[in-house]
Amino acid sequence: MRTDAQVVIVGGGVAGCSIAYHLARLGWTDVLVVERHELTEGTTWHSAGFVGQLRSTISQTRMIMYSSGLYAELAGRTGLDPGWRGVGGVRLATTQERVEELLRQASAATTYGLDLELLTPAELKSRMPWLAVDDVRLAGWLPGDGYLRPAALAGALAAGARALGVEFVTGTEVTGVTVADGRVTGIVTTRGPVATEIVVDAAGAAAGHVAALAGVAVPVVPIKHQYVVSSPLPLAGVPSLPTVRDPDHIVYFRGSDDPAHPDGLLIGGYIRTPSVCWPESGPPLASPRALFAPELDLFAESWAAGQHRVPTLRDASIARVVNGPEAFTPDGEFLLGETAVRGFWVAAGFCVHGLAAAGGVGKVMAEWIVDGQPEYDVSHMDIRRFGAHAASRAWATAKALDAYSRYYDVVYPHTEWTAGRPLRRSAVWPRTVDAALGEKAGWGRVNWFPARADDPAATRPAGWAGRTWSPAIAAECRATETAAGLFDQSSFAKLDVRGRGAVDFLQWMCANDVDRPVGGVAYTQLLNARAGIEADLTVTRLADDHFRIVTSTASGVRDAAWLRRHAPDSVRIDDVTGAYGCLCLWGPAAREIVTPLVDGDLDTRFMRASRVTIGPVPVLAQRVTFVGEFGWELYASTEYLLTLWDLLVAAGGPDGLRPAGYRAIESMRLEKGYRVWGSDITPETTPDEAGLSFAVRRDKDFLGSAALRATTPTRRLRCLVLDDPTAVCLGTEPVRVGGEPRGRVTSGGYGHRVEASIAYAYLPAAVETGERVEVGMFGTWQPATVTQEPLYDPENTRVRHAG
Repeated sequence: MRTDAQVVIVGGGVAGCSIAYHLARLGWTDVLVVERHELTEGTTWHSAGFVGQLRSTISQTRMIMYSSGLYAELAGRTGLDPGWRGVGGVRLATTQERVEELLRQASAATTYGLDLELLTPAELKSRMPWLAVDDVRLAGWLPGDGYLRPAALAGALAAGARALGVEFVTGTEVTGVTVADGRVTGIVTTRGPVATEIVVDAAGAAAGHVAALAGVAVPVVPIKHQYVVSSPLPLAGVPSLPTVRDPDHIVYFRGSDDPAHPDGLLIGGYIRTPSVCWPESGPPLASPRALFAPELDLFAESWAAGQHRVPTLRDASIARVVNGPEAFTPDGEFLLGETAVRGFWVAAGFCVHGLAAAGGVGKVMAEWIVDGQPEYDVSHMDIRRFGAHAASRAWATAKALDAYSRYYDVVYPHTEWTAGRPLRRSAVWPRTVDAALGEKAGWGRVNWFPARADDPAATRPAGWAGRTWSPAIAAECRATETAAGLFDQSSFAKLDVRGRGAVDFLQWMCANDVDRPVGGVAYTQLLNARAGIEADLTVTRLADDHFRIVTSTASGVRDAAWLRRHAPDSVRIDDVTGAYGCLCLWGPAAREIVTPLVDGDLDTRFMRASRVTIGPVPVLAQRVTFVGEFGWELYASTEYLLTLWDLLVAAGGPDGLRPAGYRAIESMRLEKGYRVWGSDITPETTPDEAGLSFAVRRDKDFLGSAALRATTPTRRLRCLVLDDPTAVCLGTEPVRVGGEPRGRVTSGGYGHRVEASIAYAYLPAAVETGERVEVGMFGTWQPATVTQEPLYDPENTRVRHAG
């Protein structure tokens, strides 16, 4: 057993083998892979091996597209067959809702560069006569889909890594991870210690156990997943049959190439009542190639669905049952990236579809480790998207079971799941009991308050955009425009940056100038070395050596980690989100409402902060807005927040103040062209591309400044107004310029103050204001116009002056 390595990967499944292979291809060959059994004998070996490229996000789709290309090339690169069978894949729609979903997926495929072909039932039958299609309304065909043999794939990746110098050690258990001063220094194994500064936890369903050795919580939940292989069927070329997914009947299947059970179908499904499989004692996956006893009573629905879809299956029997542990996560998405313990990385939570993305996971993890950031935006897969509550097995289990049970559901935008709620609650929660509530990062948040009998009529958006909707949203927008809206933004993450080096540190980290007088507020971005936007936030100077950062709800943990990674010893970064609530009072009546309540000098200048008391409540009042109206963000210690809410509601009632929610904020921020990180702006977009050049101080050096200066944008984020105001974009829709797909929608919605359907999309830089474009929506192309932004109050007079 060697005693040191540049990188140690724990887990010899497909994830560990792929990361090792890609690290070696980037030149990092001093890599040791440690596996307690033989390679693939944890969760990899029993995977069904489906590879479906089209996913709900562009990054995951790109990762799987990369994977399928890699799998097709591995035999030539390594001399070993990875078991890749590019047989193509079909997805069926048997209900109107599923047809709509498939049409939306076809639009998304256009933006991702995937060749998705829509087939009528007759066309499907002509290609696949062995399928029953009487109840099929539409089908989607992707020729690049297929399946693979998991053990063969991992073997080929391992062979490629070995050829480049990577060492694999099997039959060796990791029993400890040594940590000093917050960073990894090595591992302890049953064959001795290994010194290293980088450990990658790729232990599948056992990833949480391995992470705990380093003092890290990884919310991986082992859930039983079952599939079967039928007896041989009288079908020609069974192993070459396309993969089939029939989500309305929660079943998937493909031809079996199992030598022990040839010419049968491999059939699986997602039951509505899944169960976890935590071991009674010890770590998960303690035994190699572990399976559970068949539970065919639970599989009856999927088996019957398979027989319905493939009539010849009705005369077959079940020849083999695979009931094994799969690693699921609270939101059904991968867990990737570095943890709070420096040098301890995680690549886990593959949620059944991990084999499809394993090549892409290896690519992004290797790039992340070697270069500091991956090519793709994987923020929605970043393990730091969860807060401290992710350490709770009960919470993670409730969320993971819910995610599994809904795996094949039609997921409508703005749908809110209730598992694991309520968890994090603002102090004004008692005033929101009748509201429509949503959830973000564990926080319960108001989407809208109940509609009132005297609210004016509002047009419901057509199609999916109108499924989760209320006329109260329009009323809240209009009240904010004409009087005032009161919003609870306590969930927004708040980070305190302190120390004698704080100003110099933030000047380097922030693209804008934050060295302002005490009370100054700066809107800025944090960039990476490629000038991509890692965070979008405000920075308020509270004292010479004390700054308050406010960033989005979902990215607080991630943004704090980014700052800590670069901070000198003289700077301390504390997450104070739970210590302070935030109420936003916005609208032309805001001054009249709050001024009579104030003791002290309330600064009314835009982008300034002042400490005052409102009634008896000590408040930090910031003249900042995210809706384009005059007003303040009012920060108060949590114990005061409910009192502050009641004071403002009582004081503002005569002026028409109305409590309002996040759906109104979303509508109004679109009208003002305010960007949202994670959709409009990401680590793959620069400030110049995103229309945020005004927030960049060009005459100073900052992280990413060299790359930004060297880059000339070839695309820009543009505002589109659709001709049909009831056709409302939901995101990812393709945009055609001159009849050719040239971009995709990043966010969209209806602007109630301007009475227009608005979308934002990255388009070629040469596209000019006034140019006509088309947006793909559910199989149709909606005409739209590229429009100068912002649509609402373009001179910003309402932001800067009340009344």
